[in-house]
Amino acid sequence: MKFRSDPSAIRGSIAPVVTPFTADGALDHDSLRGLIRFQLESGSHGISLGGSTGEPSAQSVTERVAAMRTAVEEIGDRVPFLPGTGSHKLDETLELTAAAQELGADAALVITPYYARPTQEALYQWYARVAREFPDLPIVAYNVPSRTAVDIAPETVKRLFTDFDNFVGVKETTKDFEHFSRVLHACGRSLLVWSGIELLCLPLMALGGAGFVSAVANLAPTAVARMYELWEAGEFDAARDLHYRLHPLVDLLFVETNPAPAKLVLAQQGRIASAHVRPPLTTPTEAGLTKIRALLAEGGDLTAQIGA
Repeated sequence: MKFRSDPSAIRGSIAPVVTPFTADGALDHDSLRGLIRFQLESGSHGISLGGSTGEPSAQSVTERVAAMRTAVEEIGDRVPFLPGTGSHKLDETLELTAAAQELGADAALVITPYYARPTQEALYQWYARVAREFPDLPIVAYNVPSRTAVDIAPETVKRLFTDFDNFVGVKETTKDFEHFSRVLHACGRSLLVWSGIELLCLPLMALGGAGFVSAVANLAPTAVARMYELWEAGEFDAARDLHYRLHPLVDLLFVETNPAPAKLVLAQQGRIASAHVRPPLTTPTEAGLTKIRALLAEGGDLTAQIGA
């Protein structure tokens, strides 16, 4: 919990690692440890677990807590840890967030409650409850309307940021780039905003973003972290070069539903023991495999980089 007291230090490339499963579908803690070591060795500035890329809705609360425990043990205090602790149920969200706090997470990433399509007032009350329950834990909203069917309005983010000292930021996973700007304009740049949309990660930095939580960091963590570092150093052309070089790997991630393509590549590279994804996801089809191979041939040089 080294970074819990100063969440403004949680910046850069926060890698949202996949949750590895064995071939028969059980949690694979050994592969998870290996993935986290890979991220740390590759220069990622933080680790997230249990966001959309981690298949949280296909896991029980017990499994998600167990995965968090493994991650905490492997990370130590080397980089910030931001586990996803949200669910469509409030009791599960509170239970997972309590576990994250007890285990030593630096902040909790709480997704908007999916399927129910709550109003803005209901979203405010949801996050207010979480913030009140855990006043000593930084809370980060996770806005991903393509998966949840609800969008947190900039005005709602402003209310939460104004009313609760521990509501510190938002992971914005929306392709509406105006939304990023309106959130920062409403709240000021002391609000921490990370992009969860791969091709908007670098553009967000121009608006004053804190960094990115990009699934492509599963495949090319060095390149993603380096892109942030180059931007911060004022080496804008070099950062843009990496942004464009990452395009094939970004397209690879979404050939079929994320994280199935990423898991396939990680398994082929020997970084996880199995490419298994839990239902309702499936491993990529033959047509998907053809596209994945072509995109990997185009951008795969970035997956081999370790260290900067």
